[in-house]
Amino acid sequence: MVSRVIPVEPFDLVIFGGTGDLARRKIFPGLYRRFLAGQMTADSRIIGAARAELSDDDFRATVAKAIAEFVSESRQDPAMIAEFLTRLHYVAIDATGAGGWAALKDLMREGVVRAFYFSVAPTLFGDIALRLSQHGVADAASRIVVEKPFGRDLASARALNATLALHFDETQIYRIDHYLGKETVQNLMAVRFANILFEPLWKAEYVDHVQITVAETVGVEGRGAYYDKSGAMRDMVQNHMMQLLCLIAMEPPYHFDPNAVRDEKLKVIRALDPVRPQDIVRGQYLAGGGQGAYTAHSENPHSTTESYIALRVHVSNWRWKGTPFYLRTGKRLRARASEIAITFKEPPHSIFDDAQGWRENVLVIRLQPDEGMHLKVMIKEPGPGGMRLMQVPLDMSFADALGDDHDDLPDAYERLIMDVIRGNQTLFMRGDEVEAAWAWTDPIIEGWTARGDKPQSYDPGTSGPEDALMLMHRDGRRWREIR
Repeated sequence: MVSRVIPVEPFDLVIFGGTGDLARRKIFPGLYRRFLAGQMTADSRIIGAARAELSDDDFRATVAKAIAEFVSESRQDPAMIAEFLTRLHYVAIDATGAGGWAALKDLMREGVVRAFYFSVAPTLFGDIALRLSQHGVADAASRIVVEKPFGRDLASARALNATLALHFDETQIYRIDHYLGKETVQNLMAVRFANILFEPLWKAEYVDHVQITVAETVGVEGRGAYYDKSGAMRDMVQNHMMQLLCLIAMEPPYHFDPNAVRDEKLKVIRALDPVRPQDIVRGQYLAGGGQGAYTAHSENPHSTTESYIALRVHVSNWRWKGTPFYLRTGKRLRARASEIAITFKEPPHSIFDDAQGWRENVLVIRLQPDEGMHLKVMIKEPGPGGMRLMQVPLDMSFADALGDDHDDLPDAYERLIMDVIRGNQTLFMRGDEVEAAWAWTDPIIEGWTARGDKPQSYDPGTSGPEDALMLMHRDGRRWREIR
């Protein structure tokens, strides 16, 4: 199976923070892969912008090293890399001053898409937006891409939105969450809305509960100072996991249209109940496995920031009233895994004895690693001896279903950047959506701060704090094993 690749319009894409880690690991390797796929026209250009004084050739050498390190060897074609590098240019920019902006303006062309990727600290978003407008670098059709965090609470998110709105219309602002660019996440919408099989069952009447898990084996080393001001709630739940929850719980939009999809997601966020203290479990990893504890990485021996959180959440609307959504995410856990599991209720009447092995039907959407979907159903256990039931998976892993083409699936970043060039905001967050998510998140954080709650310790390589197990056990349920 060969996917159809349609070239985007000619563009000038400026990467602010073009010498930074995100640009090196994700943005430039992703753009090279899109070039290799034939999605970039001959007159499209990529312009790096950062404080360092570099020539075009210096910058191209830096990007070439990034491609060598972060693109698979099978896709490293020396001739294609050399051709890709000719599309690259560089401008030294002072984000908070006047230096470099005239030179950047001189590089901009009429008649092509102008896009500006803010791969910088959020504290610079306002300065860059102001100078893009002030120096005439951006025009009324330009697009800006901003990375999370979109604020650290409702007040700062509103301030950031207001700052960007001084210079750009909401239709020009692309708030990027790379989780929404993952192939499996988008397939969640296809599974729900392109198949009559699931949608009639996608409601409280038939769904017992939903689990969303984002587990990591790494700690916060190298990011300790930043993470200690954030924690798992701000870093993962308020954005990535919130987006996954919205895609599961939202009503069918009238059309696969940016605002139609985002309208339905916003309704889900606004329908979220406040979370009770007894439905929150926070944890912090100890030392182990040859690595230090969280407090050593954060360099704050008295830190009460959580590296793990589990929540029991309810969506109070007609579709989901009474169905719990269990969310958990953490560092230094047993395995790296991101998945959504929809567990369906048992049949209203069973013709089989309890001893015959019935287990619930579960639809598992695996985001990483081994992307795919698995539907667990009951069948008769083969062989004589009467009717004995067993649970088996109906699997659709991308690696098996797509074969060699699986390696050609775009990375989340490269897909989303191409959507920016197309002007498609479907997979990007809208300003009111970000603010609604913070309006739900803030009282949770304020609550545990006011109570003086401290995170529970947990050993690295486990599934998290013991109380997280009890969060499920008291409801007669259990977490899926992380593996």
